[in-house]
Amino acid sequence: MEARAEAKYIRISPLKVNYICKEIRGKHVDEALTILRFTPKKGARVLEKVLNSAIANAENNFNLDRDNLYVKEAYANDGPQLKRWRPRARGMAYPILKRTSHIGVVVEERE
Repeated sequence: MEARAEAKYIRISPLKVNYICKEIRGKHVDEALTILRFTPKKGARVLEKVLNSAIANAENNFNLDRDNLYVKEAYANDGPQLKRWRPRARGMAYPILKRTSHIGVVVEERE
């Protein structure tokens, strides 16, 4: 049995969050929370909230034991991009892509 949580339209690049996702994949949930708590990045704060939500979903909705939970999946997919323009030399315009992410965590009970 697995429980999941997802945060959508977060204003951070998915590339930046995926580096942190790799660190917690396959780890026990308490160990993953400790790693996120001491990682000084914005993506770690968001991922910590999503992981806490997935743990709460597992405990409340599926009656899973927190002591046996581990992070099965952690991912950051592309969301829609905000397109902005920056003036450049000779009257040209240069595009700026402000990326968003859909950040998700899946926790599962280990036998």
